[in-house]
Amino acid sequence: MLRYALRRFVTSVVTLFLVITITFFLMQLVPGEPMLGENINPEITERLLERYGYDKPLGEQFVNYVTGLFTGEMGYSLVVKSGEPVFEIIAERIPISVELGLIALAIAICLGIPLGVLAAMKHNSLFDRCFIFSASLFVSVPSFIMTIALMLVFGVWLKLLPIAYLDSWQSYLMPVFGMAIYPMCSLARLTRTTMLDVIGQDYIKTARAKGLSTPKIMFKHALRNACIPVVTSLGPQIAGILTGSFVVEKVFAINGIGRFFVNSITARDYPLIMGTTIFYALLLIGCNYLVDLAYGLIDPRIKL
Repeated sequence: MLRYALRRFVTSVVTLFLVITITFFLMQLVPGEPMLGENINPEITERLLERYGYDKPLGEQFVNYVTGLFTGEMGYSLVVKSGEPVFEIIAERIPISVELGLIALAIAICLGIPLGVLAAMKHNSLFDRCFIFSASLFVSVPSFIMTIALMLVFGVWLKLLPIAYLDSWQSYLMPVFGMAIYPMCSLARLTRTTMLDVIGQDYIKTARAKGLSTPKIMFKHALRNACIPVVTSLGPQIAGILTGSFVVEKVFAINGIGRFFVNSITARDYPLIMGTTIFYALLLIGCNYLVDLAYGLIDPRIKL
């Protein structure tokens, strides 16, 4: 298990370095620069670029940036929060995004997996058909359409929930469900599919022949073998929930890291773009690494 974990750790570090390298050089290909505009003094712009090291050759900039990462230095925001360290901006705003993401993830797991098991238990029934239709519908709807629909229905028309900021527990409901609907339906569909594959196996037939109850067979025997693909999908789902907060935070005016990321792109704030990209890449790679270890424990054959 230790060799497996070390091998996956090395590949994760290499992947993160490739993400940093590709993102850094791709940003240089984007037309335009930060601190440009009709009312910007060119001399001031030149001094700022010199101060932050953007007047140096591209290769030297990249080496200095990677070297600074080892000391926790991500540069300073040029536009969105001019002069503030990128690391402090991320550290200040990420708790809000993580809080929303964890609540949405808990809802997606606690509702999605049981719904998938129940649909498999009632295969070809009316409930199963309604489940397939509803899950396919919600998976197909983009997150920004879902959040706007929730805002219109519950915030504008019915006036039941606040439509902006996080001032009370009611204000969490629409952003959280807007983030949770897609992963919940995706997990439910995947759970249903894998459960249908497992319940046709011989050991499930043996358990039925022994007289075990259907819930016990499903949740104790079938679900463990069926959950390997589900656990595998949790890595991207976790990162997807947090990156999906971009739209949610923008729509509901939530001051999380996702909203700052969107603003940094429109303003071409290169250090903030790099910092948030590295953070989300680290989150995605870390989640996949932990998921790999988890299903390595579930099925020992994977480690080989």
